[in-house]
Amino acid sequence: MNEDFEQRLIEIETALSLCEKNIDDLNAVVIAQGKKIDYLVKQNKYLLAKLEEDVVKPLSEETPPPHY
Repeated sequence: MNEDFEQRLIEIETALSLCEKNIDDLNAVVIAQGKKIDYLVKQNKYLLAKLEEDVVKPLSEETPPPHY
């Protein structure tokens, strides 16, 4: 009976170590995704700010083309 208990304990410890590795791997993925999301949010804010700038002047402020 002692040998069965020891074998079962080894199986449980092995399963636990695999679970811990999976958790660590998933944590690394979540951290990488968080960094990517932060970058994309900053990039999105920058692009929105660029869109809000008056890139094109109103027609009244535009100088006529040289052929006029």
